[in-house]
Amino acid sequence: MKVDQTKPLEYSTEQNNLNILGFWMFLGAEIMLFATLFASYFTLEGRTGSGPSGSEIFEIMPVIFETFILLTSSFTIGLGVHAMRLMNKKATIAFFSITLLLGLAFVGFEVVEFFTYIEEGAALQTSAFTSILLSTLGTHGAHVTFGLFWGLFILIQIKKRGLTPETANKSFIFSLYWHFLDVVWIFIFSFVYLKGMM
Repeated sequence: MKVDQTKPLEYSTEQNNLNILGFWMFLGAEIMLFATLFASYFTLEGRTGSGPSGSEIFEIMPVIFETFILLTSSFTIGLGVHAMRLMNKKATIAFFSITLLLGLAFVGFEVVEFFTYIEEGAALQTSAFTSILLSTLGTHGAHVTFGLFWGLFILIQIKKRGLTPETANKSFIFSLYWHFLDVVWIFIFSFVYLKGMM
């Protein structure tokens, strides 16, 4: 395997470049998935039937707190990638660990939010609005949960093998995935929660 020393570690082999390109293609499919969910949400948001509307169940402070947690995790994973490029294994592990802890906190708050909605009568079967709302939030939450396991496996590999072209490539691809989830959340925050509170 030929390693190009002039490039960042995650781009240092031809296979690494192909892996990153392939992952961008995967993200294209993920964009289509969330675009479909958002299109469905905008179509169904007014169809509340006898159930509650967004303005009745959304609360600004928990959502701002969730947003702060997730955006902070995007910053820490960026620091982790920077530390990786400096070949600082300890700092890379530390920043990735903080990212995963923040992600875990986000998922915890989202689970509490789901139960709160259900207690307020906003279950999957209540109305078209609550069904698409919980489907959209649940799909994002499932992606974050998957990311937690994925990130944990990468941390174990870095700890065992150190920073190699392979572990750096996996870490960088994971960071792209995590940033993507943060971008999706910004759309959810803006067009689901803020719009729903108006």
